[in-house]
Amino acid sequence: MQNIITITDGVTRNPAYRMREPVNFELKAGEHVAIVGPNGAGKSLLVDTITGRYPLLMNEVVYDFSPSESKMACDNIKYITFRDSYGDSDATYYYQQRWNAHDIDDTPVVRDLLPECADEELRRVLFNLFGVESMLDKHIILLSSGELRKFQLTKTLLSGPRVLIMDNPFIGLDAKTRDLLQTLLRKLTEMTSLQVVLVLSKTDDLPDFITHVVVVEDRHVMPKVTLHEYLERRPEVPVRVLPDEKRQRILNLPYAENLFHTEHIVDLNKVSIRYGDRTILKDLDWSVKCGEKWALGGDNGSGKSTLLSLVCADNPQSYACDIALFGRKRGSGESIWEIKKHIGYVSPEMHRAYLKNLPAIDIVASGLHDSIGLYRKMKEEDRAVCEWWMDIFGIAELGGRNFLQLSSGEQRMVLLARAFVKDPELLILDEPLHGLDMRNRRLVKDVIETFCRRKDKTMIMVTHYKEELPDVITDSLYLKRN
Repeated sequence: MQNIITITDGVTRNPAYRMREPVNFELKAGEHVAIVGPNGAGKSLLVDTITGRYPLLMNEVVYDFSPSESKMACDNIKYITFRDSYGDSDATYYYQQRWNAHDIDDTPVVRDLLPECADEELRRVLFNLFGVESMLDKHIILLSSGELRKFQLTKTLLSGPRVLIMDNPFIGLDAKTRDLLQTLLRKLTEMTSLQVVLVLSKTDDLPDFITHVVVVEDRHVMPKVTLHEYLERRPEVPVRVLPDEKRQRILNLPYAENLFHTEHIVDLNKVSIRYGDRTILKDLDWSVKCGEKWALGGDNGSGKSTLLSLVCADNPQSYACDIALFGRKRGSGESIWEIKKHIGYVSPEMHRAYLKNLPAIDIVASGLHDSIGLYRKMKEEDRAVCEWWMDIFGIAELGGRNFLQLSSGEQRMVLLARAFVKDPELLILDEPLHGLDMRNRRLVKDVIETFCRRKDKTMIMVTHYKEELPDVITDSLYLKRN
């Protein structure tokens, strides 16, 4: 049987990117592989070795892409990384850019970024699946995180790869689109010579077209097994992961003295948001009271993140709207930073914008000052608080490591600790479990549930997976696309 990709006793030249033992990996014709393992285990390192990003000491990667005409790996292997899935990872992107309309004209529209495709049927199927027609004339920075993922998948599939590698392709997509994407990939593997490699943190919904699984643990690449073999011995996730001792520590946290103590946390009155001729939110009335825990739902592009940007004062249009936070009407003279210091926030946009290669503990500490990065020397009492929350999230050992050297899942855990570090009155969690492995997903859910059982804690949470919602949810709001 033809070997498409072969690595034999592979050792990268750069010690920083080495596994703990030489890598052996084969992708045979007709195989579709899932690479799974805990956050920080080395899944992305394995993919970087497969794609030739890191040269090997002796035995280079052997490729056989026939019947493809090109023998070049760059022509035959397309890799959608975690950051790519939130749009093109260029250095010009900054946090809040999506909400600043004056930057729109300097960015390309979707139509100009999609490649030509000789296969008109494939183009039609992709455009129908992802609703691309309605996005063609939209500027790239106006796409929601889910729409960005659809754009990136369309762009990659139109290029006709021989091997398609995708890092967590289903996160951030609404349920309907996830099902349609699985169906599309299955059809493509049946109709063409395309072979799929998925890098998955969430392993409870492995697609049925996957034939084999490679487990990576602690920088060890385990032997490839069939999907059936993996499912038979896949470890169960505990019902609870957060230890009772840590749970009690959260419940016993002392309350700050400068709390707002207001009955109404968020009030929106007939709020409308428009970009050009596109209406994102129209005449929205919404009230969030102290102690309520809201699930915010809706299909990709329905305005969930835009709504949260209004609450967090990240969207300039919020000052033209009738909005009150903590009982204070927006634009009545209150400081943005005075409002923000009572809000803990994490989102896909924030994760994408965090390109600061600072020690992880500095990233956590930036949550105390609502900054992207840390621009003041950390006080010892602040360091203790940061270490406390990093310990709660099980990432204490990451404190001294630089943020950009962490895996995407480890980065998300650091940003979650950042959201909690000031013990906020209002917790806003936009897709908080993106990229987390099964155990960390359960751990974070435990932390959220425990934190929200404290007095007067209010939460708004967005997720496309119902099972991710904590059992403290009291209310829900579902947005429909205009």
